[in-house]
Amino acid sequence: MQHGVDQRRRFLKGAATALVAAVAAPRAGAFDLAEPAGTSKSSKQAIPDQPVRCVQPFALEQVHLLDSDFTRAADINRRYLLSLPTDRLMHTFRLQAGIASHATPLGGWEKPDCELRGHFAGGHYLSACALAYASHGDEALKARGDELVKALAACQRPNGYLSAFPESFFDRLSRGQKVWAPFYTTHKIQAGMLDMYRLAGNQQALQVATGMGDWLVHWLNGFSDADMAHILKTEYGGTNDSMYELYAITGNERYRDAAHRFDQASLFDPLATYSDQLKGLHANTQVPKIIGAARRYELTGEPRYRRLAEFFWETVTQNRTYATGGTSNGEFWQTGPGDLKGQLGLYTAESCVAYNMLKLTRHVYSWNGDPRAFDYYERTLYNARLGTQDADGMKLYFYPLRAGANKFYNSPTDSFWCCTGTGAEEFARFNDNIYFHDGDDLYVNLFVPSELNWHEQGIALRQETRFPREQRTTVQIKLTQPKQFALHLRIPSWIGANAKVRVNGQALDAFASPGSYLSVRREWHDGDRVELDLPMQLHTMPLPGDDSQIAMLYGPLVLAARLGGQGLTHAVQYGGYGTGPDPEPPAQPAPRITAATPNTTDWMRIVSADELRFEATTSQGKQAVAPLNEIYGERYAVYWQNDNDRSSGNG
Repeated sequence: MQHGVDQRRRFLKGAATALVAAVAAPRAGAFDLAEPAGTSKSSKQAIPDQPVRCVQPFALEQVHLLDSDFTRAADINRRYLLSLPTDRLMHTFRLQAGIASHATPLGGWEKPDCELRGHFAGGHYLSACALAYASHGDEALKARGDELVKALAACQRPNGYLSAFPESFFDRLSRGQKVWAPFYTTHKIQAGMLDMYRLAGNQQALQVATGMGDWLVHWLNGFSDADMAHILKTEYGGTNDSMYELYAITGNERYRDAAHRFDQASLFDPLATYSDQLKGLHANTQVPKIIGAARRYELTGEPRYRRLAEFFWETVTQNRTYATGGTSNGEFWQTGPGDLKGQLGLYTAESCVAYNMLKLTRHVYSWNGDPRAFDYYERTLYNARLGTQDADGMKLYFYPLRAGANKFYNSPTDSFWCCTGTGAEEFARFNDNIYFHDGDDLYVNLFVPSELNWHEQGIALRQETRFPREQRTTVQIKLTQPKQFALHLRIPSWIGANAKVRVNGQALDAFASPGSYLSVRREWHDGDRVELDLPMQLHTMPLPGDDSQIAMLYGPLVLAARLGGQGLTHAVQYGGYGTGPDPEPPAQPAPRITAATPNTTDWMRIVSADELRFEATTSQGKQAVAPLNEIYGERYAVYWQNDNDRSSGNG
């Protein structure tokens, strides 16, 4: 599908903002304002970004999570990461380097004979350690990351090559022989090293990452553009992204030029002309490439890379996502844009894709400041990320959307899927993207209990809420002295009627439209308190291309029918090398409802807003319903078959 420039939906920050002026009396402060410990962890870039952002994210160490589902999930993830011994993580690297190792090998995608070995142990795990340190000051995981960096450095060859598999894998790649994504794995390792340097201050990690970059520059010599076009048909992860990051840190243009060689014309060229030709492509293979393009735009200001990244983000989020915010079926985009009919299966919504789409959203939002980007971010965070971990830290590969499916998790030491790794990273950085800033102005985009320390401006903020179990959030401001600035509060597209905002208990006489910002610009005083109502309501999302299949949401939460746990043995819910239960459970029909239109909600009843309990009226009788991210150990259904719609569904 071809889209002209004039047909594209424009992101206009100004058009989506309502300004409100208010004056209210100051209140006493309740928490301390101080420069956060460890603010020197983030390393200065040799090549600064171009001035392309209209809003800026905060460093991870400036945002501290308060007690919530997010902190509990992060703690579970931390315990799992600490349960993995370094000697087992290092085993295949040491074998490859000729260093004796008597550790018990890990299984799954880290087995000594798996061609993807090393992607988790030397890559995702390092990134998760660095993120946990920057986000939570986790010294234990920093020490584990430092230990692993030192051990990996001992395995690096003099030419800079570092992996758990031999260099001959790249010879096979260049000769067109079958090989399982060697650049994908080395990207994860280099990205992990860069994260340990940027977020945890490990200088040795930068040395290792630089050596890997030198090896890559040398390896690329002699390959023509035609050769590269063939090489790039094999998944290469975000190699362009990590090499651009290495260029930004070191200033060495060789790394920028090497990254540029990973421009894949068959993907980039259509997107740059606003054409969605994604049908038939492996979904998660593409998103890291686009993140790399986004990083090039930020470092060079070349508009082509913004154009293709924004269009990719736009077409995927608007035309290729389920109600959960997840995308893909069987890891691929199997249909054209706007058509997901027949795409509800056991292997829908690969978790890695949601993880990478959230990373891309962060880039795109920072360029345009459109709050609607966070409607997508929030929905994906709650429905495609938060519910993908069990109580022991095991993660999902796919998020099944076939009626009667159940969640299928990895095993502790015999899986190590790609989504095990991205999940370990995601659950270490839930404090990211809650707040942004623009000059002196402050943006609140997510309703997550947290504290922000903006020490550069002498501003601290504490957000207290039980959202989504509480339909409001409260923001208390701490200042070293009175200060004039605007506080921009995101008003989500799902918000219900009669919402209000109060400053120090006084209701303002203006509000903002759903999908915009309510901006309160005034002179703030220490202890000022802002309360934002967040009335939640039921609303539906039909499956794109099939109005007979309807998902129900409550605010940003996707609701699911609770179909019980009959027959759910451990083997049906957990696995090793494979990515799904074996044998596969038989399909079940979707719960059937009768709705006058796809937007009708009268077949769903709110039983308890505080407890997030719901009940649906179906053709079979009353049906218990709960948020999808709270369902564990039982089967569920996200999409409901509407008997009043004549179009066919796939159940």
